[in-house]
Amino acid sequence: MTKPLLTGVLKTWKEDRGFGFITPDNAGRDVFIHISALGETDRRPVPGDIIHYQVARDKQGKFRAINASIAGVNTQHSNANRPNKAKPRLIWAIAAALGLLVIAAAAVYMYFRSRGLV
Repeated sequence: MTKPLLTGVLKTWKEDRGFGFITPDNAGRDVFIHISALGETDRRPVPGDIIHYQVARDKQGKFRAINASIAGVNTQHSNANRPNKAKPRLIWAIAAALGLLVIAAAAVYMYFRSRGLV
């Protein structure tokens, strides 16, 4: 089931830290938003922007905005279609492990060759 799309006004924004708070239109509690929730947009958010977002709980049980967009600002890449950041990290980890395995195999081969065992 898809989470409902909510709307609110960006109350505060800390550009240097990449986060702020949204005041929901339904007069609920302010919602935390991180720059990563916006994906790639044509510009950075500023206080007063109308934000469309969904809500999720983080690991600490606090609510935060996800899959967000700034009203009237083009979104080049939504979070729903964004590739998982873990996949490139996993590929690099596998490549590094294979590289180390090749180096270790070469070192073992050279050791045995120097001893005349190969």
